[in-house]
Amino acid sequence: MEPPTPPYQLRDPWKKLHPAVPRHWLFLFAGLIWAAVGLLLCLRALVWIAPFSLTTGFILEGMGVLLAAAGYIYGFSKIAKKNIARIQSLPERVCAFAFTAWKGYVMIGLMVTIGITLRNSAIPKEYLVIPYTAMGGMLLTGSRRFFAQFLSATLQKR
Repeated sequence: MEPPTPPYQLRDPWKKLHPAVPRHWLFLFAGLIWAAVGLLLCLRALVWIAPFSLTTGFILEGMGVLLAAAGYIYGFSKIAKKNIARIQSLPERVCAFAFTAWKGYVMIGLMVTIGITLRNSAIPKEYLVIPYTAMGGMLLTGSRRFFAQFLSATLQKR
């Protein structure tokens, strides 16, 4: 004997916290987050070097840009590719917050904590210009991949 079917459907109370969007929008969300944080870090570094001579600024920013290029080539490009592949494997409609994996949110929290700790430490700001420029540059460069993927997926939808 089969149990009776309830006359009502149970609703998921968490459903409102999972706004569904077409999957290709996740590329835009990820690109915007990476670009915004990258720009913020680079602008902060520029503010910190403003009081210094032009030569000192070029040297510090140049070191940061070189680190950004190396870091992107040997690390962040792989992270971006992996994240793009993960997004492509998701269903056609997916939660808007799925632009990064859950462990990605942990990494974001860790990086924000490290950034705040460094910014509030006794380390002179001119020394922080290099890691802030490097991280900002890697994020800005990586955001291009997400934007390109969004454009490609959007054009395919037409």
